[in-house]
Amino acid sequence: MSAEQHPPRKNGEPSGVDLARVALRAAKEQARARGDAARQKKQARRGGGLRSGARADGRDPMALGAAINRLITERGWETPAAVGGVMGRWPQIVGEDLAKHCVPQRYDEDERVLTVGCDSTAWATQLRLLAPALVARLNQDLGHGAVRLIKVHGPGGQARRYGPLRAPGSTGPGDTYG
Repeated sequence: MSAEQHPPRKNGEPSGVDLARVALRAAKEQARARGDAARQKKQARRGGGLRSGARADGRDPMALGAAINRLITERGWETPAAVGGVMGRWPQIVGEDLAKHCVPQRYDEDERVLTVGCDSTAWATQLRLLAPALVARLNQDLGHGAVRLIKVHGPGGQARRYGPLRAPGSTGPGDTYG
């Protein structure tokens, strides 16, 4: 006899088969819930996703962002990467007007010096005046002590030569910018 052929008892209470069916369904749902939770916990523990073998190793696939973060951390590039991000946001940090005339050129991690080139001496002077506040702002973004000094370079002129006044092939003493 199938389960459908067992009618409820005359007093309206479910029969033993009905009670067993309800209990079995509840047990299955609880087991499924426990299994789902265990699977999620296991995936979270091992980072989720596919694996190259039985144990996690360096060959396992990972998201691009996670791979880049891992590389930056392994190589100790946290500060240079952060400074690179600041250089990308330079106009938002210093303002559009100053960013049009002053461009960050390089960052020396050992000395913690940011070198900025300006297209005129007037803008270089302006940046020198703003340098202490800018160092404070950069350290707020990058972490305390990431930038110790901002070196400001004016417009690039001819390289000064010490020694003879005229180098072979030169047109003059080189005392002007242009």
